[in-house]
Amino acid sequence: MLGLIPRRLRRESNRHALVDGIPFTLPVRSARMQALMAAFPVDPDAARALLPDADVRLARLWRHALLVITVVNYEETVIGKYIEYSIALACVHRDREPPPLLPFLLRGHYQFGQYVYDLPVSTEVSVKGGKGIWGMPKHQANLDFRVTDTAVSSQYDLDGQLGAYVELALPKRLRVPLSVGAANYCQFRGLLMKSTIYFTGRAHVAFGRGAQGRFELGDHPRVQPLRALGPLGKPMFSVFFPDAHGVLDDHAESWFLSFDRPPTQAPEGMESVAGLGLGEQWLPPPTAPH
Repeated sequence: MLGLIPRRLRRESNRHALVDGIPFTLPVRSARMQALMAAFPVDPDAARALLPDADVRLARLWRHALLVITVVNYEETVIGKYIEYSIALACVHRDREPPPLLPFLLRGHYQFGQYVYDLPVSTEVSVKGGKGIWGMPKHQANLDFRVTDTAVSSQYDLDGQLGAYVELALPKRLRVPLSVGAANYCQFRGLLMKSTIYFTGRAHVAFGRGAQGRFELGDHPRVQPLRALGPLGKPMFSVFFPDAHGVLDDHAESWFLSFDRPPTQAPEGMESVAGLGLGEQWLPPPTAPH
């Protein structure tokens, strides 16, 4: 992973920061974590309607857009243990929609990443830091992360209702070493905000017919707009890291969100995080049927 991480982050190793009352030892590292990821083909017209800004464009794989589900079980970080459940769309940051496939191959040129639509997490302090510092749409919810000999799954409940459930079959092939850098695009305070995370580990990877799994949307109003993406079948690919390490870049970029007409609704602002504390306590596990 050292080749992926900018030298700037390596130079600040073992230095310290205090941001919004949260103490950090730099770089912002996760020493131990598990993660699952799966990409599901969805209707591109419906996916475009969920993007926030003219400069956030879909990245299409042939005829389809991709809904990307990533769940990370952070077991050791500077803010304690927590789960993070990302629901996102593959995208680029450009002034026009790119050709199919090329953004996946020329990631830097097309400023490839994912637009994070929803990001529930286990703890209050994760909301305070992730949203207040990096602009991620974090909110506290009931989450779990379950691993068996044959499958890995995660459930997301909110207000006693099912938000989403994902389950992936574990490929029987040998694990392969994998290092990944990923850009997240999020909206907060009327801004489009970009953050970058790097992680590495030995992963179970499956493509095409070998990728087996499912993603189910629940009844909570927060996830209902995602139903417009159409029926969600099997994933195009799946990845499971049984043991990985990660670094979240403390550098973030932002741009004003722009619209054809003056916005009529004020965006969520700093008032949503100003009163949060440093709590690391989880909500009870999810129990909604799926």
